Amino acid sequence: MSTSGHIVNTGSERPEDSALLVLDHDGRVLACTGGAVELTGLSAAELEGRTVEELLTDPGVWSSLRNHDAGGHSRSVRTALLHAEGSRRVQLDLLPVDGPLAARYLMRLVPAVVADRREENDALLRALFSQSGIGLAVYDSELRLIRGISLPSDPRPSALLAGRRLGELLVPEDAASLEERLHRVVATGEPLIDFVTSARLGQAPERDRTVSLSALRMAGRDGLARGVAVTFTDVTEQERERSRSSLVATAASALGRSLEVGRNTQVLADLLVPAFADLACVDITEALLVGEEPGEFVTGAPLRRVSAVASGGEWPDQLYQQGSVIRVKTYESDRLRGGSAVIVPDLDELRPRIAEDPERQRLVLAPGAASYMVVPLQARGHVLGAVSLWRSRERAPFDARDAAVGEDICSRAALAIDNARRYTRERRTAESLQRSLLPRPVLKVTAAETAGVYVPGRTLAGTGGSWFDVITLSSSRVAFVVGNLRGHGLNAAAAMGSLRTAVRTLADLDPPPDELLTHLDDLVVRLADDEQPGEPEGTVRGATCLYAVYDPVSARALMASAGHAAPVLARSSGETGPVDMMPGPALGLEGAPFEPVEVELTPGDLLAFTAGSLSDAPAAGAGHVIDHLREVRGSGAGDAAAVSEIARDMLVPFLAHPPDDDAALLLARVSVSPEGSVVAWEFPADVRIVSEARALVTERLTVWGLDELVFTTELIVSELLTNAIRYAGGPVRVRLIRDQRLVCEVSDPSETQPHLRRARLTDEGGRGLFLIAQLAHRWGSRNTAAGKTIWTEQLLP
Repeated sequence: MSTSGHIVNTGSERPEDSALLVLDHDGRVLACTGGAVELTGLSAAELEGRTVEELLTDPGVWSSLRNHDAGGHSRSVRTALLHAEGSRRVQLDLLPVDGPLAARYLMRLVPAVVADRREENDALLRALFSQSGIGLAVYDSELRLIRGISLPSDPRPSALLAGRRLGELLVPEDAASLEERLHRVVATGEPLIDFVTSARLGQAPERDRTVSLSALRMAGRDGLARGVAVTFTDVTEQERERSRSSLVATAASALGRSLEVGRNTQVLADLLVPAFADLACVDITEALLVGEEPGEFVTGAPLRRVSAVASGGEWPDQLYQQGSVIRVKTYESDRLRGGSAVIVPDLDELRPRIAEDPERQRLVLAPGAASYMVVPLQARGHVLGAVSLWRSRERAPFDARDAAVGEDICSRAALAIDNARRYTRERRTAESLQRSLLPRPVLKVTAAETAGVYVPGRTLAGTGGSWFDVITLSSSRVAFVVGNLRGHGLNAAAAMGSLRTAVRTLADLDPPPDELLTHLDDLVVRLADDEQPGEPEGTVRGATCLYAVYDPVSARALMASAGHAAPVLARSSGETGPVDMMPGPALGLEGAPFEPVEVELTPGDLLAFTAGSLSDAPAAGAGHVIDHLREVRGSGAGDAAAVSEIARDMLVPFLAHPPDDDAALLLARVSVSPEGSVVAWEFPADVRIVSEARALVTERLTVWGLDELVFTTELIVSELLTNAIRYAGGPVRVRLIRDQRLVCEVSDPSETQPHLRRARLTDEGGRGLFLIAQLAHRWGSRNTAAGKTIWTEQLLP
């Protein structure tokens, strides 16, 4: 497209399709261009000297053209041109020429087909530049406006805008975005099709205006860019409607995902700002917060502001703050019971009417706001609260369509909030559920003295996924477990219970810590696959866990971590700090491996396992634990004070001012098996040594004063030792541990695990393990680095 208004030659129109004749006063040809030869079939020499009448089938046309040139304007006419092969329809354009030369006229001869095409192109341009439904603008290569029409929202004539850049017509940020796109069209030639963008006019920046535009590069015959042609349509209302529909759809999917009242109100406020308003707050009845039925909404009923969001980030001081209690008056109560949105399109008109009412001013008059809307929250015929919305002067004021959208979104939100209210009572039991799933606060065994403390956070639900556990294992060993799940409330507590049960079940198999975490990781992946998509509360995926096993016989602890912070070790010698270990990935995220770490301990050493706020905040959490343990060690009270007292004193700041997230602490003071309480023998794979083993066991039990257990222990040792020698080979190791129970272990080099079965009357064997299960209080088997160990426990007399 050219700047003169004609369509650029498409390739079908050639320069030789038209010709130019220079005529004297009588119409005699003085000179011609090359195109005249093709149009007339005569050579240039044959044309010179001939009159126009001799070239036309109708000689009178020349007289008609010449008689109408008195005004000095061009004149056009359609006629037939003589040719050696027959006549041709042409358009004659006659233009008078002034000057001292003999030439008096210029006549252009254009084939009728070509002239028709040019007229069609000109008509198309006139139609484009004269209609008002679609905007059309032509810019040069520097994006200066050459020609165009404006949208109805810009009252200035297009002639006054010629030569200006977009930055002079639109607000700077809109102009910059649009110019970047148009420059790309000029540079690359790639057209821009249906690009929707904001195009607010500089003289009315407060009015939203969205246009859909297409742009094509204009190139000359030499292929160089001459500018860009842009068509645009005002789609402001369509975009507003699309935005409203999108907002409603987003609300339908976002609201109701959580079973917490506060979470739903926050989602609602975040959804409305800045997509729908510049300020939004949610006020709900006090009864709703404690899970009670809202009841009848009466004048003066208290509303609490539970969520408040501002597009600028800070909520205005002039309005009621989040957490404030508001008591509405008669007019507001009636409006809320009515169930329909109330719009104040211009707050300036309202200001004088409430100038003497400071409470209503704090309720309605936001600084910088131009329009206001309040939408009731109603569900099942009850008023749950209200949503207040404000828009600044830079946005269109609220209208009836906005009210319909607000009512739709708030009705969905009210249902979500009411559903959450129904579960609030149940969520109030989450803390007791959490505590019931945790082990006894104080536990004292031979291996360690432990104390656990759980501190709820300041969340609405009051509980989270922080947990700990102490598991007694075979052979006087003990396992310390601590972990943390994402989320809060009942879901997190229930998920924690599932994870704790899984850990206890795996611990019963007695694998090493790294193997246990590997199995737990696989289990978490399967549990996470069964969870509802998009439910973030209480998910087991991403949970952290640290598992440590302490053996009081060897005074060593073996531990591994799945994304959890290392425990703090306060040695009896005074050295205090985190255990040097590298946590593996969290459960269900990246998978194994989990690297085990072995730590050698001494009697009286303190291990502090932390979760939640005590792990996440080094300054106020883990750092506080380390400082307190150093102080305890420095004062010399670490050995004398009970572990429960140390734990309680350590968490006094958290008990006084609970953190946003919950906190869990498991404190353990380790000890070792008393001297002389453990004895072990190693035998070759020879069944003849069974009697010798029985004699050694009997002698040791007599020394320990356990004569009542001699008979049963001899039977247990004989059966286990005989099976080990017969099926596993040697060497075979026997160990007795006198603890709160009598532990008897038989270890062999085979990894094959024994299975208890009921022998038939005709079977010669298969009754050994059944007999052991009847004699022992508990029995089991665990794999070791050198094979396996079968163990039994008998209650002491």
